[in-house]
Amino acid sequence: MVLTPWFRKAKAKASRNRRIEDGYLLSEGQFRAEVTRERIRADRNTSQFSILAIELPADRSSRRDYIKLSRLLRRRLRLTDSAGYLANGRVAALLPETPKTGAWKVASDICDVYPVGSERPNCEVYVYPEEGTPSNDKTRQVRELPLTSLSAELDSLFVQPTPMVKRAVDVLGASLGLLAALPFLLVVGLVIKLTSPGPVFFTQLREGMGGRRFRMFKLRSMCVDADKSQAELRAYSVQDGPAFKMWHDPRTTWIGRILRRTSLDEVPQLWNVLLGDMSLVGPRPLPVEESLQCKPWQRRRLAVLPGLTCVWQVRGRSTVTFEDWMRMDLEYLRHRSLSYDVRLMLSTIPTLVLKRGPR
Repeated sequence: MVLTPWFRKAKAKASRNRRIEDGYLLSEGQFRAEVTRERIRADRNTSQFSILAIELPADRSSRRDYIKLSRLLRRRLRLTDSAGYLANGRVAALLPETPKTGAWKVASDICDVYPVGSERPNCEVYVYPEEGTPSNDKTRQVRELPLTSLSAELDSLFVQPTPMVKRAVDVLGASLGLLAALPFLLVVGLVIKLTSPGPVFFTQLREGMGGRRFRMFKLRSMCVDADKSQAELRAYSVQDGPAFKMWHDPRTTWIGRILRRTSLDEVPQLWNVLLGDMSLVGPRPLPVEESLQCKPWQRRRLAVLPGLTCVWQVRGRSTVTFEDWMRMDLEYLRHRSLSYDVRLMLSTIPTLVLKRGPR
């Protein structure tokens, strides 16, 4: 009985210590915010940082194991480093001003504490910007990366989850829009089929949220295999940067010119919204080849779902430079909210009527 008060105090102290150790690891949202801030600093200062992702074995992932890992990271990391949770139960360390070799040294030091074998954690290292990536977008080579590439996984670390309310609005709006547009799609689809050889719909691989690729749908407005002749027309593009925009594109069919002038060729993208690849409001998804040529700071636009309309559609079109277009997309990321989405959707209607810029 005499030991009871002492035992209670010791137990309370141990509980506080566990909470302190847990508190060293940032939550998933807090860690993503830290990584995003470091990415902005790296883009501004042309510096490099690494992220060490640690996955504990399935049979070694109890609360006690996470506390042990937290203590290891606290002892090993610098004051300028930070650690937190990632999705799927992983823990990650953000290592500013650290190349890949330095990050793997940290991984080795941590793994050495564990016995050799299946009990050791699995580690992955991500470097931003990727080593060997030229900073000049004009000299950067377009790479056909698989969906599971390191680049795509790194982009996924910066993703801002879509709020449930926004997703609900997307599903409701896209469903009603497709039902209302069904007669139009049937009539226009028949006209396209009768006046030009080829399919009614055109699909193209685009880069979406987190660098994930998806097939975007449009009503076909050009002749078949129009993509193959784009390189020959590149000199006539009115848009600088990697994007291609052209007045009076000779590849466009007569019905296609009407559809592109009114942006009605994009109605099938409501199906992409239902699939979850796109949103009603968000940065326009670029073709994979163009997106891969974006500078690192421009790829921050991939943190959210791409959309049917955004700031660029309302204020820019092809009347602004490509860099200003990218800055408008980043402006949307800073101010993203349901009310902002509604304002952009309402502002898109007069923009379509005014017909600014090539479609």
